[in-house]
Amino acid sequence: MADTPNADDVQKALEKQIAELRKEITKINKSIADRGAEAIDEARGRASEFYDEASNRASRAAQQLRTQAHAVSEVARENPGTTTAVLTVAGIVGFVIGVAVGQASSDTRRRWY
Repeated sequence: MADTPNADDVQKALEKQIAELRKEITKINKSIADRGAEAIDEARGRASEFYDEASNRASRAAQQLRTQAHAVSEVARENPGTTTAVLTVAGIVGFVIGVAVGQASSDTRRRWY
C-alpha cells in the first residue's frame, strides 16, 4: 500500500494547490485593477479633451456674438431713424400676429366686450 497516498499527503497537495490558486487570483485581481485604472485615466483624458474643445468653441461663439452685437449697435447709433422705423414695424407686426392668433384660438362666445 505504498502506492496509495495517505490523508496527510492529499491534504498537503490540496493546500499547495489552494495556495497557488490564491496567488493566481491575486495576480488576476491586480491585473483587473491596473486595467481599470488605465480605463479611468483614459476616460479622464477624453473628458478633459472634450471639455477643452467645448470651452474653446463656446469662447469663439461668445466672441462672435459680441462682435455681431457691437456691429448692430454701431449701425443703430449711426442710423437712429432707421432703427426706430424697424423696431416700430416689428412691434406692429408682432401685435397683429398676436391679435390674429388670439382671434383664431378664442371662442366666439367669450368676447371681452
